[in-house]
Amino acid sequence: MTGADDNKTMRVQLFRSIHGRLKNHQACVRGLGLRRMHQVVEVEDTPATRGMLNKVAYMVREVAEN
Repeated sequence: MTGADDNKTMRVQLFRSIHGRLKNHQACVRGLGLRRMHQVVEVEDTPATRGMLNKVAYMVREVAEN
């Protein structure tokens, strides 16, 4: 069994609009939980989320933890 503290997370921000982008790129942004411009969400650091971030790297950025 693993504890809840074992999960690594990262904070990402949407800094470019999804309008006019490819449908699968829009779906990746939505899948990450981003809905609005400049919104910051915390996502688990898994290979699946890393792949989604790599696909839309031109629209999102990783935000430093405070």
